[in-house]
Amino acid sequence: MATGYDIVGSGEHTVIAVHGWFGSARAWQPLIPHLDPTAFRYVFVNLRGYGDRRGEPGEHTLAEAASDVRAVADAVSAERFSLVGHSMGGSVMQRVLADAPERVRSLVGISPVPASGVPFDDDGWALFSGAATDPEKRRAIVDLTTGNRLTGVWLDAMVRHSLEHSDERAFADYLLAWAKTDFHAAIEGDPTPVKVIVGEHDPALGEATMRQTFTRWYPNCTVDVLANCGHYAIDETPVALATSLETFLREAP
Repeated sequence: MATGYDIVGSGEHTVIAVHGWFGSARAWQPLIPHLDPTAFRYVFVNLRGYGDRRGEPGEHTLAEAASDVRAVADAVSAERFSLVGHSMGGSVMQRVLADAPERVRSLVGISPVPASGVPFDDDGWALFSGAATDPEKRRAIVDLTTGNRLTGVWLDAMVRHSLEHSDERAFADYLLAWAKTDFHAAIEGDPTPVKVIVGEHDPALGEATMRQTFTRWYPNCTVDVLANCGHYAIDETPVALATSLETFLREAP
């Protein structure tokens, strides 16, 4: 049974949105006022261990998350749908495509994790792997990935959201899933229309990374770089993000 999702809009084009490592279904709220509810039906999902699925048992793998996304699509009677994924959610959306390509109309990644995972040096891994139990490490990650340029009030709010909307074990497990899983051979050459939207201040999942991964693997992939934005476009530049997102979705077959 599918659980843990919210629906906004009643349009014919169903768009399933998958949150990032620090997010939840509620993390999309800054974007929602700028979306077109007449053209699209947005389904904002919670992965296991997040939001109203906190405490739900699971393995917290990409395959399991992708299966849950397809279950949500079934629950809302969407045989075909587009997918939007932020960060970790970008990896999950590609796993859905790999497992059920006939159901996917298009993909939009917002600072998405590539299907190859993410390489870390020792210091980086210590920071990220320690974040499950250390809120200060979570804060440092958000600050780092937005270019060390945003107010501490917002950084604190992002950490608070993460702590209140995710299980510690799920948070730790998903890091291994998105960082250490390489399935790019399963999607390489897929003709599905893809757009990746990144921030100019994202040091790891910015334009250079997208050019080395997404545009090499997806022949129909475009890249949009948002100014005055880091890793969290949903919060940093929601109007520009909604514009870029829906301009692309309106052209999806």
